Amino acid sequence: MLRRHLANELRASLADNPVTLLVGARQSGKSTLAQLLISEGHAASYLTLDDAATLAAATSDPEGFVRGLSGNTVIDEVQRVPELLPAIKVSVDRDRRPGRFLLTGSANVLLLPRVSESLAGRMEVHTLWPLSQGEIDGHPERFLERLLGDAPAPSVPALDGADDIVARVLRGGFPPAVERSGRRRDAWLASYVGAVLQRDVRDLANVQRLSELPHLLALLAARTSGLLNLAELGRTAGVPQSTLQRYLTLLEHVFLVVRLPSWNTNVGKRVVKAAKLHLVDSGLAAHALAATPERIGRDPTLLGSLLESFVTMELVRQCSWSLGSPRLYHYRTAKGAEVDLVVEDRGGAIAGVEVKAGATVGARDFRGLRELADAHGERFVRGVVLYRGDAVVPFGERLAAWPIQALWGA
Repeated sequence: MLRRHLANELRASLADNPVTLLVGARQSGKSTLAQLLISEGHAASYLTLDDAATLAAATSDPEGFVRGLSGNTVIDEVQRVPELLPAIKVSVDRDRRPGRFLLTGSANVLLLPRVSESLAGRMEVHTLWPLSQGEIDGHPERFLERLLGDAPAPSVPALDGADDIVARVLRGGFPPAVERSGRRRDAWLASYVGAVLQRDVRDLANVQRLSELPHLLALLAARTSGLLNLAELGRTAGVPQSTLQRYLTLLEHVFLVVRLPSWNTNVGKRVVKAAKLHLVDSGLAAHALAATPERIGRDPTLLGSLLESFVTMELVRQCSWSLGSPRLYHYRTAKGAEVDLVVEDRGGAIAGVEVKAGATVGARDFRGLRELADAHGERFVRGVVLYRGDAVVPFGERLAAWPIQALWGA
């Protein structure tokens, strides 16, 4: 069983919070992780709302269902009966012992009406994303520590051949996809998308034209790592902007897409305020685009888009367990200077990351990073271009090119 880096954060939360909520995409490993915590010593009973009898009992009488629980309890797929959450609040107000409830959800239940306020101050929330490259390889990543800290050079793990980076991008991180390859992986991803859109979206909202969502997801895959242009997307999809906004919100709620906000501070520059959009997993995006190693070899633009989303989501994963809780943005000025990722730590220090699909790097690749550095002075601690070469190359004060595999270096 692959070890999840978030496990220690969950153990700490269970030790001092009455309710811990673990959310994330379906099949990202939430149930497996919850059961692992039980097997390793968190004494609790395990219930899943995917079980028809359990679902019926919880739906018919949420308050009675919660009152009937004894001891610590794991409730899996809690978004299927959100009415359980007010009942859990009542129970916790009577008995605030830590570790009483570990809830998991394949949709962001905090965004449902009345839920966030019902458990405010009683619940700690964590997100489990698909597997990171370090989790797949079996070691912790230290990229963010090196990026934001004083370490002069990253750890650069060896690659498994010249095509290893492309193979990792196409594989993604969903555990069942990692276990499969070729046609079997494609078949799993196709059924996965159907299950999420038909089931998890229905749990959240009454969507009259659910058949539009697969087409929209394919359009979003073709735009992964790009600026979100609602007007253009609405015209192409053939849906009004108000409907499009609702669909995008639903896709975010079920962890299929992520919006990366613009870095927008008062530094005297006009910046583009539109968010960037990324599919949650590069393997999922590659499947939606029918991307193969051969097609990627012929289409460097496709590789660039998928690679940027791959790097972005690897950093989203790492931020979820990083002690400093860094936040991620993108940076683009009205004059065209851009940085794919801006990482800000809790103390206000920032670093920039630019992603290049090529095997060589030149001074022009640092234009956006230099503008970001000039605009923020001492707050800017490092700028890195990730590329498909093998060497760590300095490009001036606080600037360097690092191999992409430094992203999952120990």
